Amino acid sequence: MQLDRQYDSAPRMRQMLNKVPEVTVFFWVIKVLSTTVGETAADFLNVSVHLGLTGTTLVMAVALVAVLVRQFRADRYVAWIYWLAVVLVSIVGTLITDNLSDNLGVPLGVSTAVFAVLLAATFAVWYRSEGTLSIHSIVTTRREAFYWTAILFTFALGTAAGDLLSERLDLGYLLSGLIFAAMIAVVASAYAWSWLNPIVAFWIAYILTRPLGASLGDYLTQSRDDGGLGLGPVITSGLFLATILVLVGYLSVTKRDAPPPVEAPYHRAAALQR
Repeated sequence: MQLDRQYDSAPRMRQMLNKVPEVTVFFWVIKVLSTTVGETAADFLNVSVHLGLTGTTLVMAVALVAVLVRQFRADRYVAWIYWLAVVLVSIVGTLITDNLSDNLGVPLGVSTAVFAVLLAATFAVWYRSEGTLSIHSIVTTRREAFYWTAILFTFALGTAAGDLLSERLDLGYLLSGLIFAAMIAVVASAYAWSWLNPIVAFWIAYILTRPLGASLGDYLTQSRDDGGLGLGPVITSGLFLATILVLVGYLSVTKRDAPPPVEAPYHRAAALQR
């Protein structure tokens, strides 16, 4: 399946350096930590700080909009802005699913299906518009808008799917996490053996890391009576946030995950359209 023809026709709009980091082991570690924080921080603000589900949603949504404005205004990848946006998207994605389930009574099976359709529609429109779903070509505002929309739906979908397995199907947090980890391992193996398109493999793995992180977060925070370790959201959120800060600080200094310059064919295609 061909999912990467971004150099065929470059859009006539403001061009930037790629706004997404290189996909390294740091990327996946921080991604999983961020998804776990999305689960635990939402619980912490909702229950421990007594903001309530609606109050937490409003506060986090405002914070996310503010950070995304900063992200969109940047003309290159900036580690702390990008990963702060990911953490906030993770929290807001979790809260969207929680609001549908707790406030509106939408069954998890329904919300899982709805978010899957919305994500598929986002990918379809993105590919039709840009000719690529590659994260290595986020060099225009329009592509970045598609990217963050897809990210939000992956978090909401992952939350719904994770809760569906662990709670509604009563598989438990640990078993659910192991199931999602095994699915990621299958995707990684298919990619390693060139059985799966790299762009498809990336997005499948990205979606699956959300319920993996959510299951891990629930397993660490929930009481032993509920099948968890009983660490609570405060300790878990603090530990994981501290780890994220250390890793992002390291990447900010070393530039280990800085994306390379956009390939020359993109610029040549753009020049031909001027």
